[in-house]
Amino acid sequence: MSKPIKPEELQKAIQEYLTEYVEDIESDVEETTDSVTKEAKEKLKQTSPRSGIARNTKYYKGWAVKNGAKTRNGSHKYTKVIWNKTNYQLTHLLEFGHHKRDGTGWVEAQPHIRKVEEEYGSKFADLLDRKIKRRSKA
Repeated sequence: MSKPIKPEELQKAIQEYLTEYVEDIESDVEETTDSVTKEAKEKLKQTSPRSGIARNTKYYKGWAVKNGAKTRNGSHKYTKVIWNKTNYQLTHLLEFGHHKRDGTGWVEAQPHIRKVEEEYGSKFADLLDRKIKRRSKA
């Protein structure tokens, strides 16, 4: 049962409720972002092209997650970045194709990043939507 609020305390009570709500949503966003980026990184490791050439650093093993921006000064922004720390130069070349080294032709694209981005982008939106709706009903 809710407790009665005096009219002069209504503004303070609403402000406290909204502040708690924003903090809860922020924690949901952070939790969802962390879990989805971790899953997406693992999917990229599985779906990335594997070279037959023996190299010191394998392209598919280089995927990592780094923290992006996290601000709370009114913008409420929280980001994570998935990048290839060992062979970041290859991501664009493999995703979109490129000319051969000797200039005699074209190496076909091996799209692997966009598929994962689309899959986990929609998964992120669905998970976050469910969490926010669940919180609104409570």
